[in-house]
Amino acid sequence: MNSPFDPAQVKFGIGQPVSRKEDPVLLRGEGRYSDDLSLPGQARAVMVRSPYAHGVLRGIDSAEAKGMPGVLAIYTGHDLEGAGLGPMLATVAQKNRDGSDARTPRQPPLTTDRVRYVGDPVAVVVAETVEQARDAAEAVILDIDPLPAVTEAREAAEAPALYDDVPGNLVVDFHYGDAGKVAEAFARAAHVTRVPLRNSRVIVAPMEPRAAIASFEAGEDRYVLRMGSQGVFGMRGNIAKVMGIDPEKLRILTGNVGGSFGMKASVYPEYIALLHAARTLGRPVKWTDERSGSFLSDSHGRDHDMTGELALDAEGHFLAVRISGHSNLGAYLSNATTLPSTGNTVKNVVGVYRTPLVEVATRCMVTNTTPVGAYRGAGRPEGNYYMERLIDTAAREMGIDRVELRRRNQIQPDQIPYKTPAGTTYDSGDFPAILDEALAAADWDGFAARRAESRRNGKLRGRGIGHYLEVTAPPSKEMGGIRFEPDGSVTIITGTLDYGQGHASPFAQVLVDRLGVPFEKINLLQGDSDQLIAGGGTGGSRSIMASGQSIAGASALVIEKGRQLAGHFLEASAEDIEFSGGRFTIAGTDRGIGIMELAERLRTAGDLPDDLPRTLDVSHAEQYEDSAFPNGCHVAEVEIDPDTGETEVVRYVMVNDFGVIVNPLLVEGQAHGGIVQGIGQALTELTAYDSEGQILTGSFMDYGLPRAVHAPLFEFRSHPVPARTNTLGAKGCGEAGCAGSLPAVMNAVVDALSEVGIHHIDMPATPTKIWQAIQAQGGGAAA
Repeated sequence: MNSPFDPAQVKFGIGQPVSRKEDPVLLRGEGRYSDDLSLPGQARAVMVRSPYAHGVLRGIDSAEAKGMPGVLAIYTGHDLEGAGLGPMLATVAQKNRDGSDARTPRQPPLTTDRVRYVGDPVAVVVAETVEQARDAAEAVILDIDPLPAVTEAREAAEAPALYDDVPGNLVVDFHYGDAGKVAEAFARAAHVTRVPLRNSRVIVAPMEPRAAIASFEAGEDRYVLRMGSQGVFGMRGNIAKVMGIDPEKLRILTGNVGGSFGMKASVYPEYIALLHAARTLGRPVKWTDERSGSFLSDSHGRDHDMTGELALDAEGHFLAVRISGHSNLGAYLSNATTLPSTGNTVKNVVGVYRTPLVEVATRCMVTNTTPVGAYRGAGRPEGNYYMERLIDTAAREMGIDRVELRRRNQIQPDQIPYKTPAGTTYDSGDFPAILDEALAAADWDGFAARRAESRRNGKLRGRGIGHYLEVTAPPSKEMGGIRFEPDGSVTIITGTLDYGQGHASPFAQVLVDRLGVPFEKINLLQGDSDQLIAGGGTGGSRSIMASGQSIAGASALVIEKGRQLAGHFLEASAEDIEFSGGRFTIAGTDRGIGIMELAERLRTAGDLPDDLPRTLDVSHAEQYEDSAFPNGCHVAEVEIDPDTGETEVVRYVMVNDFGVIVNPLLVEGQAHGGIVQGIGQALTELTAYDSEGQILTGSFMDYGLPRAVHAPLFEFRSHPVPARTNTLGAKGCGEAGCAGSLPAVMNAVVDALSEVGIHHIDMPATPTKIWQAIQAQGGGAAA
């Protein structure tokens, strides 16, 4: 539609590596995060949390605390219940294998009867200053009768029940697949591979801990909550349900957000307590979590204890895959708690392979640990990890080269569209070409020389493949508003929300491509629920597809309006008006008007005919129906020092199919970040609890976040095959790094350890765990 010869559109159009528009502001320290905000007359809040993982709450003695300097109020769960707030009920879409509904535990905003994990919020103290609130919180006395705690999902069925209405601590006994057909496939298989697969728990640890300011506008009978989130429209609706109010009675405002990865998408108890305090006190109330509290109260990620099984015929063709085990949900549920280990595992475990049958059986258990929520990928890295570890193990057991085994089972391009046993249909992709390109880029054939050199240096060297496919962009409705401002700028309004990804530039590039609007004049509005008519938030690697498609749809409506208005100003029929390169022209002539000039003319125009629009502005929402399937192949090489167990990722190559890439610079950055998170989970991040439910890794002194030294130099390549499921042809990239790196790194670690007879190790493969495994094999003399 637009001229390919417009220099501005070429520079800032789709496919160009444009820098992030917001970076200059952030680099100058001028970002506005939740804790940067303050309101006149605000009070400060501090949470009182349970020091026990499990116990009966007999009473709360706050008499001394209430009399301390500066204390304005102390609220408990009974206060909030008395005000009609709560409970917080998560929706569990999955049903039990017998068709019955899942059990949904009741979570009050502040617990009233029983504490269920260390950090469970019991009360909130509000004072004039945060120091006064903190002192008073320490003076609140909790009368708790301790109960035995359980921290592992596999042990939860035999542990004391956390809830009277959740017997056996089982929330949902999930099952997918035809168990009879799968059993038959395993019975006739020439070979069955079985591997225990622990998907270890991780602490999210975003750069910015959670913070919020609540206020109440009495004249409008309306709440305002300023907070970090992943989408203000959905957050407004979810909080309104807990508050028992119409969504219009609540405004959510989100500025800059310093990371989330799924964690800030949920409603937390603190937000409800703050809103209640703001209304009761008649003044704003601010709360900022400390890092120690964040380790306890922010939802954790992963934590699945599974067994993977792969059935193969004599030639190594896959007959069926079966994943079964337990999922640790923590003490309470979020809206996405059960999804990673159930539906998303089903959709992603098949990956790029012809696998006729799939069965997933997961017992989702509550335990006395911090609640688990969605974490980067939310089941997609898990599914790929399970399959790729099974393939490497099967290859070793059957004496088939691991690359050859993958090739024998890859879905071929001429088989696409390909319907999987998970109910998904792949619309595009060239999986064999991506594998070949990744192996060539990684110098797969030259590995033997590198391994020999490592041996001479006393090191174990291994290589691993992560040939992944993700199901991204779940169906949802998204806004794509466009507003021409009085100052000559243009504002995109959408309901996805950038919490570090850098949406402003790629969204602007879509608008440049569709409307020819000057890139430097484009703004992005995403964090004000009052401005939205729809919004699914950011998650599931959906933003460029959902918002991009809605922006493209809104642009088409702008063009239609512009054709009518340009026809009026150019004294021509709207049917004779063409649009290209940001300009409306009369067909067959050079007479025309630019879109920005047209917007300016409208601001100063007098009366227009009644049948013409008064503005180019569009408020548009579009239902996004079809998922996309980004895929790729990551190849990692590691060196292990057998004397210390230290692992170094020494080479890393990736080839990805993200479909049409709007901004290659940002996409590569997203891939790097996801890979390092995967490396962290694979090698360093251990979330540990003791037998009483006390977290042992509750600070950065104890918890092994990956550091710069753990990040290798990456070689990034693209092999795009445009998606057919959305207007832009994009596939999403935000979580693919984890999906490729978990299997690639862990397969490389196991390959290195195979030199000393070790053929499996669970995440995280920490130096201690590796060293102990080597010692158990005789100290690594074979190295």
